[in-house]
Amino acid sequence: MTAPIPRDIPDLPPIPGHVVLPPTVVPARAVLIPARRRLVAAYRGAIALLALTGVTITLLTADGPPTTPLSHFTVQSGILLALVMLASARCAWSAHHPLPGALTGAALFYVVAAGLVHHLLPEGASPLFTTPDAAGPAWQAAATHILHTAVPLAAALDWLLFTAPGHLHLRQAPAWLLYPLAYLAFALTRGALLPSGSQDRYLYPFLDVDQHGYKGVLGNALLVGLALYALAVLLVALDHARPSPFRRPR
Repeated sequence: MTAPIPRDIPDLPPIPGHVVLPPTVVPARAVLIPARRRLVAAYRGAIALLALTGVTITLLTADGPPTTPLSHFTVQSGILLALVMLASARCAWSAHHPLPGALTGAALFYVVAAGLVHHLLPEGASPLFTTPDAAGPAWQAAATHILHTAVPLAAALDWLLFTAPGHLHLRQAPAWLLYPLAYLAFALTRGALLPSGSQDRYLYPFLDVDQHGYKGVLGNALLVGLALYALAVLLVALDHARPSPFRRPR
């Protein structure tokens, strides 16, 4: 005869060494395999080539040593964008996961900021990037328009048309300002070390200590910094408000 089955089964003691894992959420990128996007890769490669073309023209046509044009924020941001676009093109071509939004957003932010400072700020353009007159070299004008207009617009189109939204966050905005802050310290230190009267001693007119004094320069830098922070916040807000370019119509 078999023993009757009890109605209430008592609680069993825990198994020694058994660890109960808490429930976890697996991100979508861990299970979804990215597809090859060769047209996107080709477009991003073209952006990188465009930025490097503007930088190369600037280096070849600038007067003096190449360290002077390489010291400009526009040239540095163009090089950074070219490197990011090349890496993003490789990810899209090889079906790898995209680069972090903080990195691609920073590269976009810097080139757009450089373009806006050049076009909107009365004293934003440096002597190297002012549009030359009729007697000036046309190559410098081409570099000016490439780095300050064509590259920011092309990078913005890539962000709007080929980048998934929602990857930028407000906490990233203060981190993006660390590079402009470090560049301000670099520009002022460089100008202080160069002898008075040197050509391109201060790379941008609104940072010219001889003309404005340190108090005026720091005031200009504060206004530009606040405007850049507002631009960063605007990019984050637009990133969360824009529709996804990968959403298929129903």
